[in-house]
Amino acid sequence: QVQLVESGGGLVQPGGSLRLSCAASGIIFSTYSMGWYRQAPGKPRELVTTITSRGNTNYADFVKGRFTISRDNAKNTVYLQMNSLKPEDTAVYYCVAGQYANYWGQGTQVTVSS
Repeated sequence: QVQLVESGGGLVQPGGSLRLSCAASGIIFSTYSMGWYRQAPGKPRELVTTITSRGNTNYADFVKGRFTISRDNAKNTVYLQMNSLKPEDTAVYYCVAGQYANYWGQGTQVTVSS
């Protein structure tokens, strides 16, 4: 059974930072592309960033230069370092596994507010 468990969300002030983690089980993690989506209230889910099994990364324009995705294959974990957070980054952030987002975590809330 595939499980993706996100952690690290919370409340942060504008300009602050958070690091999300996603621990995966039930897959051969090192062979999977991983990524993060987000969904803000009243808006559709949107792709934030991906990282391939080889470590190649891709970012949505709205997070380029502020967010960094990384992976630790020894720990079966993918990370999302979020810096210079803005109120519009407020959303539930979901970890996904697979080239076509085959598997999803339950999500973790990120709120950026003063």
